[in-house]
Amino acid sequence: MLAKDIIKILDAEPININTKHFLEKDYQFCFATDLMSDALAMISNDDGSTVLLTGCCNIQSLRTAEMLDLELIVYVRGKMLDIDNLDMTKEMRCNIFTTHYTMFDACGRLYAQGLKGVNVE
Repeated sequence: MLAKDIIKILDAEPININTKHFLEKDYQFCFATDLMSDALAMISNDDGSTVLLTGCCNIQSLRTAEMLDLELIVYVRGKMLDIDNLDMTKEMRCNIFTTHYTMFDACGRLYAQGLKGVNVE
C-alpha cells in the first residue's frame, strides 16, 4: 500500500515530512504498539516497508524508528510531539503524521484495505 494511500485512509495530518518522494513508497506491513520494546523485538529484518502506529508520542518512538530504519510513523488519537522532539525530527529521515483515529480503528481501516500486520513467528 502506498504511503499516500495510508495517509488518506487515516485522514492523517503531517507533523514532519522528510521527503515528498516517500508518498510513492510501498508499505507491506503495519505494526501497532505503545511499547517500543515490542517494536524492537518484533520488527526484524525490515526493508523499510513497515509503518509504525503508536500512541507513544515521545523520544522513545523516534529513537525506535531510527534504530529500525522506519520511514513512516503515525501517531494515533491526535497526539503531537512537543517542540523539543519536533526539532529532532527535522534531523531524521522519518516522515511523521498524526491521525484522530484510535489505534484500534486505525489498524482496522488499514487491514480492511489490505495492509498486513508484521509476521511474528
